[in-house]
Amino acid sequence: MSSREYLLPLWLRLWHWTNAVLMIVLAVTGASLHFADPELKLVPFSLATTIHEIAGIALAVTYAFFVVANIVSGNWWQYVPKPPGVLHRCWVQTRYYMWGIFRGEPHPYPPTKEVNFNALQAVVYWTIMYVAVPVVILTGLVFFYPTWAPERMFGLDGLLPIAMLHYVAGAAVILFMVAHIYLGTMGVRPTSLFRMMITGWHEH
Repeated sequence: MSSREYLLPLWLRLWHWTNAVLMIVLAVTGASLHFADPELKLVPFSLATTIHEIAGIALAVTYAFFVVANIVSGNWWQYVPKPPGVLHRCWVQTRYYMWGIFRGEPHPYPPTKEVNFNALQAVVYWTIMYVAVPVVILTGLVFFYPTWAPERMFGLDGLLPIAMLHYVAGAAVILFMVAHIYLGTMGVRPTSLFRMMITGWHEH
């Protein structure tokens, strides 16, 4: 018989779903802008530009809320990989995701109220939320205000390296989202973790 534990506060769940919608909108419109083709387009270029800019500003605002709320609530600690033995715990978790789960092995580090994330999640989430997403936002703001960009960088037009960095960081976030959705099916039931992001209750 499964048990339940309340892990996720309302503010975090609301931010999570808002962030997810904005990321999807940015991914679709960003692909439309990057791979613009009159014969194959997801969203018309001019419309994609407007939506991408609005969603980008909204992402910057919600990210600022996320950082402040994490500090005020103390939730920031969940994103910090806890020493000692981080690398070992990451390997144990990777092994579980790669084949242990398919053999019916128990979760090596189930989430608790004190530690929501296993070591691998903490490393990946910290990298995405405190490195990749800020890079996406900052480079996006430079495109919104192109006068902020230097005229030349690394011998290239000043906006080109920024565009490449924006693209790489954005691609990393999208890959994380795909993996995030896949791993979201690995709860007690395939829908358990998605339900937790709605109700806040985790099923063990």
